[in-house]
Amino acid sequence: MELPKQFDNITLRVIDDLKATLKSGSKVSMAAAAFSIYAFEALQKELEQVDELRFIFTSPTFNKERAKKQKREFYIPKLNRERTLYGSDFEIKLRNNLTQRAIAKECADWIRQKVRFKTNVSQMQMPGFLNVKTDGELMTYMPFNESTTTELGCERGNNIFQLIQRLPSPISDAYLKNFNDFWQDKENFADVTEAIIENIENVYKENAPDFIYFVTLYNIFNEFLEDISEDVLPNEATGFKSSQIWNKLYNFQKDAALAIINRLQKAALKPGKSIEGCEMNGRWKIVVNEEIEIDEL
Repeated sequence: MELPKQFDNITLRVIDDLKATLKSGSKVSMAAAAFSIYAFEALQKELEQVDELRFIFTSPTFNKERAKKQKREFYIPKLNRERTLYGSDFEIKLRNNLTQRAIAKECADWIRQKVRFKTNVSQMQMPGFLNVKTDGELMTYMPFNESTTTELGCERGNNIFQLIQRLPSPISDAYLKNFNDFWQDKENFADVTEAIIENIENVYKENAPDFIYFVTLYNIFNEFLEDISEDVLPNEATGFKSSQIWNKLYNFQKDAALAIINRLQKAALKPGKSIEGCEMNGRWKIVVNEEIEIDEL
């Protein structure tokens, strides 16, 4: 039986071993947190020869359901995983080569022919690993946390120490069995192939400048807009917008005043108290009635 092999991605790199292992007819099954088009570029020649590649995102990624507001800590990591599709933080040099559009088009064409993506839609944790079956031999690389050039050993990343093992059969058989079980689980895993293709297409298709501008604004402010409700907006029935002070404010000062009032309201102010504006030394300030008790700011 072949012995396990270890890679530190310095003297021995995963990408070099995969280039020797991936051949025409190979079948690849990968579970990882993220997928980057630059990882495809690094192994493009070899990946275009494989029969198929199945990819499972180990955490909810590219699925339409958004994390509940009370669990917003899951939402930001999800966005980061999805953005890695266009290059991770450690692939900045590659993004600066201005070849992203060409790579994205070639990657999208390859995905349409040979790849299917699924995502774990549950909150259950699963490890990352990579199975490669070539000429009847099965190898498993683990841990394999993300499909990026950093994990392949092309970029250094921020790991002080990294160790990836290549496990031969029969040890690798258990990993492939688990992957196949996950792949058939329709309750906890959903197909997101079309979402991946659509997101990659956005990289290379032509977009009008105003469309890009509005998409940028949406991505910056959509979280804020979703949180707006009558509960958080200042109560205009108090008449503060018809006051002399309010009408002397510039627009940006009004925005700041509304933000401060909203902040104070969220700080558990007692009902029936008031918030007033006043001028001190030429600067406008918001003054809270001294009887109001604030739990936390």
